[in-house]
Amino acid sequence: MPEHVDCQGLIWALVLDGAGRARQISWAALQDFEPGPDETLWVHLDRSSSRVVSWLRQSGWISAFDCDVLLEENTRPRVLLVPDGELLLFLRGVNRNPGAEPEDMISLRIYADARRVISLRMRPMRAADEVAHQLLEGLGPKNASEILLHLADALLERIAGLITRLSERVDDEEERIDSVDDYQPDHDAMLDLRRRSAALRRFLAPQRDVCLQLAKSRVSWFMGDDPGYWNELGNQLVHYLEELDLVRERVMLILETEQRRLNEQTGRTMYLLTLVTGFFLPVSFITGLLGINVGGVPGADNPEGFLIACLLIALVAFFQWLVFRRLRWV
Repeated sequence: MPEHVDCQGLIWALVLDGAGRARQISWAALQDFEPGPDETLWVHLDRSSSRVVSWLRQSGWISAFDCDVLLEENTRPRVLLVPDGELLLFLRGVNRNPGAEPEDMISLRIYADARRVISLRMRPMRAADEVAHQLLEGLGPKNASEILLHLADALLERIAGLITRLSERVDDEEERIDSVDDYQPDHDAMLDLRRRSAALRRFLAPQRDVCLQLAKSRVSWFMGDDPGYWNELGNQLVHYLEELDLVRERVMLILETEQRRLNEQTGRTMYLLTLVTGFFLPVSFITGLLGINVGGVPGADNPEGFLIACLLIALVAFFQWLVFRRLRWV
């Protein structure tokens, strides 16, 4: 179900029938709506709409404190359990909007009680669209607690896909380094992978804590097996965090491997230059000494002087080669 924001900031208002199906109601019908005995209301709103902010503060559905927390400018994943059975939940999802970085995660703010769920977002979120589509097909959540679980699970699926793609990119780089001797990885791309992993970890670590906290909570309107589902979501997030840590470590190993190769190549080059310099230094000394423009140079008047000088240089070079071999330099 694609998002459609009306002029008053309502994306959708769905009334769950308790059997996995839902019907939509309008903004006007929402104002005085009260869910029936087996019904649950889910209202999805655009946080950037001033009309939404005014309605939340004036509707009387949530307290002023809950409203202030829900409308905070900057949020990170957390859960707030209010003593009278209400719940404030903040989650993060992958940003799949055109032109956006996936790790620039979108915040989903949720107020929930036994009969109502109010969710807010600043930018379109496909995970919420997916849950709403399931409801309209009759295959969605049946109550408020299942709405939260379905939303968290849908967010997690997209996170899993992003982490898999990051891991596959690192796999490709490792395979190329192992199979191609002179392959040089793109340092900027590798550092970008590390940055993206760190950005994801920034939000997934507290989101893991949220799931594990809900698994241990005693919310009166949670179903009997809900804590187990929340615990499973938390365990999946633990696994994804381990994968992100592994991606960062593998990126550093790739860069270290490349740096080691460069150092070895530089060392070999410097070694060869040193050998060449050491080999020709005595020869250069002899030729320079014989080439000075002063009297008394040996062999200057001897017609065989050049041949004798060449043989001398050859003997010196051969002696140096023997010394280098004995020292195992060559």
